[in-house]
Amino acid sequence: MSFTAADVKNLREKTGCGMMDCKKALTQTDGDFDKAMDFLREKGLATAEKKAGRIASEGMVDIVVEGNVAAMVEVNSETDFVAKNAEFKEMVANIAKQVIATNPADVDELLASKFVGDNSVTIKDMITEKIAKIGENMNLRRFARFEGNVVDYIHMGGRIGVMVKVEGDVTDADAKEAARDAAMQIAAMNPAYLDKTTVPAEDVEKEKHFILAQMKEDPKNAGKPDNILEMMLMGKINKFYEQNCLNQQEFVKDSSFKVEKYLASKGVKLVDFVRFEKGEGLEKKSDDFASEVASMIK
Repeated sequence: MSFTAADVKNLREKTGCGMMDCKKALTQTDGDFDKAMDFLREKGLATAEKKAGRIASEGMVDIVVEGNVAAMVEVNSETDFVAKNAEFKEMVANIAKQVIATNPADVDELLASKFVGDNSVTIKDMITEKIAKIGENMNLRRFARFEGNVVDYIHMGGRIGVMVKVEGDVTDADAKEAARDAAMQIAAMNPAYLDKTTVPAEDVEKEKHFILAQMKEDPKNAGKPDNILEMMLMGKINKFYEQNCLNQQEFVKDSSFKVEKYLASKGVKLVDFVRFEKGEGLEKKSDDFASEVASMIK
């Protein structure tokens, strides 16, 4: 089967691969367009495997909302340049849409799922093709999905993403603004828990253990009666709640309010929230990227 220059051009546009790679693929497959795409995908997979060991701690967090369902995903790359790439952004948004459509149980199930926009590829295939085209390792790290009344917030173009689930209707402008204020509070203050009543008992006991150990080390506490030490302990536990529980935190836009009181004044009650920060907890690439590029062009 023969092929033309237009076939090479179409294959390049479809796959994003180089002109010579597309010509070679069509030559190897006797001009069969579908087989040529498979050939390039296999080639892309081999390319991706070479990059798989490289640290990917940049990238972006994105949120897509469709009706009463919202999904947030984090996809990591090696450099922050990729997060500004339009094709990368589109891919991350498509993965979020996939989460909305398929409600996968975990990342492995999401990666193996057929893309709702093109059943010929899986999400893993989609990422592999972008690795081959853009030239950086990429990882789908995590996702979250909420159904119901959801308000979202993206900070600094995808560095931090927050979704909050609200009890009741948030079509009212004041209520929606209050829910968004809560999302911004979560982005800024990174609370570990929604409310002090939701803190696991083992976490409270662990905190008490640390506080008591510190109190015993302080010579100022020597000889103080047990009831005073107990009051001091409860004061420090309350401080722990104020620092780590969203509802008990001071509202950053008006410190005369606790978050829970502010939301209640707007008729809003938060049910749940999730916060992703790009690359949190991941090993960071220590190489000087500019030096790496310079070394490649010598």
